[in-house]
Amino acid sequence: MTTHAPGPAPDGARRLLLVHAHPDDETIGNGATMARYAAEGAHVTLVTCTLGEEGEVIPPELAHLAAGRDDTLGDHRIGELAAAMRELGVTDHRFLGGPGRYRDSGMMGVPSNERPDCFWQADLDEAAGRLAAVIREVRPQVLVTYDADGGYGHPDHIQAHRVAMRGHRLAADPDFRTGDGREPHRIDKVYWNCMPRSVLEAGFEALRAAGKDSPFPGVAGPDDVPGVVEDAEVTAAVDGSAYRERKAAAMRAHATQIAVDGPFFALSNHLGQPMPAVEYYRLVEGAPGKADPETGWESDLFAGVPGVGGPA
Repeated sequence: MTTHAPGPAPDGARRLLLVHAHPDDETIGNGATMARYAAEGAHVTLVTCTLGEEGEVIPPELAHLAAGRDDTLGDHRIGELAAAMRELGVTDHRFLGGPGRYRDSGMMGVPSNERPDCFWQADLDEAAGRLAAVIREVRPQVLVTYDADGGYGHPDHIQAHRVAMRGHRLAADPDFRTGDGREPHRIDKVYWNCMPRSVLEAGFEALRAAGKDSPFPGVAGPDDVPGVVEDAEVTAAVDGSAYRERKAAAMRAHATQIAVDGPFFALSNHLGQPMPAVEYYRLVEGAPGKADPETGWESDLFAGVPGVGGPA
């Protein structure tokens, strides 16, 4: 069940909005970040755009949930997402337009892309208008979403990027009306998820070094991970090491989609990959805050935000 905050966080509070395509995307990419900011008292809002109905199911005993059988995976994943958010300490999580308003589109080029109710077919301004209403309610200073390719070309991830960026602009437009009478709001900083190639390669080396003790039958490579970029494109690294176990617990909550073993995890491809507790971002709108002198990256997504962030 989705949980809604009663209204915007108090003035002066840090407010973070994340826009994701399916349940589990948030935990894989931002789980440690979300847990850290929630624990520090920031208001963290997650907007998920679909129920993930077309996902592949890992546990054999739950295979009947899949779209090709009972087609009840979406309802099941509502519960998984709620459990994951409890692990991360996030109390404000919503589905765009309500649960089931937009259906998972499946991978690019498959027949489910053509369903009129799928997210890929959604009217951009209508969906972005729904998000703009959330933005005006919550009034976040920071937005996190995907890059223009959605990290790896999934149609729902691409559409989530489009909706997030369009919704961000509509929310700030005084001529746009959301129907609830709330005032326009401009987000200070917009980040896209990313993963620096050097960090990923080091993580894979650790997994390969496990050799025969590797928890999964195969090992993924950089091409199997969304959002991999050269280190020079990264602008922020949020250290969530203190919340590693919360992220791992949230990933376990997404049991239909993720298998976790120690510091590694695998999706339905059964290829092991490292589970990072430091998460990386690329600032695409807004002024950067003070960077770490060694890495050249921000360590706080709110750095430089007037009234709430660290030094500019």
